[in-house]
Amino acid sequence: MQKTPQKPRVVILGAGFGGLTAARALVNDAHVTLVDRHNFQTFLPLLYQVSTAGLAADHVAHPIRGALRKTGIQFRMGSPISVDHKNKTIKLDSSEVLEFDYLVVALGSATADFGVPGVTEHALGMKSVNEALTIRAEVLRRFEDLCRFEDDTIFSISVVGGGPTGVEMAGAFAELVRGPLKHDQAHAAAHIKINLIEAGPRILPMFSEKLSAHGKKDLEKLGVTVHVNTAVQAIKPRKIEMKDGTSLPSEVTIWAAGVQGEPAGALLNLPLVNTRIDVDQTLQVKHYPHIFAIGDIAGLVGENGRMMPMVAPVAMQQARHVAKQIKRLAAGQELKPFKYIDKGSMATIGRHKAIVEVKKLRLVGIPAWYAWLWLHLFYLLGGRNKIGTMADWTWNYLTFDRGNRHIMDSL
Repeated sequence: MQKTPQKPRVVILGAGFGGLTAARALVNDAHVTLVDRHNFQTFLPLLYQVSTAGLAADHVAHPIRGALRKTGIQFRMGSPISVDHKNKTIKLDSSEVLEFDYLVVALGSATADFGVPGVTEHALGMKSVNEALTIRAEVLRRFEDLCRFEDDTIFSISVVGGGPTGVEMAGAFAELVRGPLKHDQAHAAAHIKINLIEAGPRILPMFSEKLSAHGKKDLEKLGVTVHVNTAVQAIKPRKIEMKDGTSLPSEVTIWAAGVQGEPAGALLNLPLVNTRIDVDQTLQVKHYPHIFAIGDIAGLVGENGRMMPMVAPVAMQQARHVAKQIKRLAAGQELKPFKYIDKGSMATIGRHKAIVEVKKLRLVGIPAWYAWLWLHLFYLLGGRNKIGTMADWTWNYLTFDRGNRHIMDSL
């Protein structure tokens, strides 16, 4: 009687886009344990809408156990603190020790300050629900301060970083000011100034020059002051100093200038390239064939000689590839190199204002805006979140209002 081969034990660190996709792809072929420091997954692409009162915070968070229900996948809430490579075990901060045959590291990314002084102390990041709520509270608290004065005091909001996150944030703040805050107190709203600061020659550099220029024009129509070729020297309280010697008043500074590999990855005693785990083209960690790294934390160099972009489509494609790699290893087959299929980029600037670029296809305006809305709604986890997001978006669209203007931070 032939013995049925035992399924491999796979531990996946991180339940973001990459980790959750990998777990689901392995559900029938391995005993999977998914580990994350939170018991929910945050839908990062819509986090800026929480910051700008467009969405309720719980609409961008989905319980991980709910996503894994009836799959047989085990979940552990915790963070890795050490790995025993010889015995193939990983210890969590809960003191639990997990055994594995294969380890998939999908820990994601953290805010990168690029060595700019004052970012940690005086700027707000955009990587968690808590940070999003803090940004919203800080902006609305300053608005309430303005409402007490009838003078010409200016309140400046500055977003540093001209990529999609920074552009979407700046545009959403501009619409918040021009709509709900203006209706709440017109004099105060008229004294709010929004800046977008980009070190490079243009915003949205991953798009064509024409679409980049279109995005800049849309932002300026909304009242955003776009500063290009403007490198930040230091973040100070209520001020940003530039490398050219100039400075810009900034009551609230939001840092959207870049990300780095999650620092928790350094605890795993794996080879790093910059802040990301060094991997082969097969996505195996160099010198550790039983360990894979995917998504933002994986330092894979693409065909263009650069590391893969730290975006959700890369993480999801790598997750599905690693699931196939583990199946091949279990079957004694040769591994294949990962090849990323770039399906294009999109960014929204405001109501009826967006840009989409998929190879030679370029969309702007209303068609691009609807494409952005439906794609994000499609990937959002959970029926409740989809319905809640649709309800918020519909209310915002029909009334030009935003019902999530609550100051709900810990202060």
